[in-house]
Amino acid sequence: MRIGELAAAVGVTTRTVRHYHHQGLLPEPERRPNGYRDYTLRHAVVLARIRRLTELGLGLAEVRDVLAEDAGKDLVEVLTELDEDLARQEAALRERRARLRALLEAEELPAEGPVSPELSELFARTGRLSGLSDSPMAAKDREILALLDTAASPEVREQLMSLWSGALGSPDAVARAHETYALLDALDDAEPDDPRVTEAARLLAELIPRELLTEADIDQDNSFLRAFYADFAPAQAEAIRRALRSLMEEGS
Repeated sequence: MRIGELAAAVGVTTRTVRHYHHQGLLPEPERRPNGYRDYTLRHAVVLARIRRLTELGLGLAEVRDVLAEDAGKDLVEVLTELDEDLARQEAALRERRARLRALLEAEELPAEGPVSPELSELFARTGRLSGLSDSPMAAKDREILALLDTAASPEVREQLMSLWSGALGSPDAVARAHETYALLDALDDAEPDDPRVTEAARLLAELIPRELLTEADIDQDNSFLRAFYADFAPAQAEAIRRALRSLMEEGS
């Protein structure tokens, strides 16, 4: 058989056959005097088995183990590992679908979504209580919280949501947050030495949960903080620096 005839008999492409040659899965056949490969029934049998194994989801390295005479793993072991991997994928898929259902059943998706259910609830509650979604500064805070919600470990995420939920756990607390955001919004076109910066820093220091600042000096000059401060207007960034510095001094 020629390569095209072999491929057609097994239901694959000639490119696939050549790829399996290149990967060392399918032995190269002898060539006829005219230079064409001469495939035998044995090649078709092996190729058909490769196809069946790959259709089960085995990778080519695993297929090589199964086909090798001195295979490090037998077929039962490889298929058992594959079954366990598929079970993990199924569990992950069920979890993703559960999250999607929760998002679709929510009254309103946050603009920063999708986020965790805990953060989504925090956004919804603070927005309903005081209209914080109208504040550009509050919107930046929501973006930062969404970033942390994505990047943090589950343990840190749970602690973070607990702290912020406690800090904004009442209408009065959210109203104070609204006052803080309003003042910071007003500093959008101000200079860093604007007298309002001091009051904004004081209000912000009262708003931030102190437990967030117990592990490290967050006022150090690192690349993340430089990028963080650069996202704000100069007076706003100065108010944030003073608030964080004040909190760190209180904790020292």
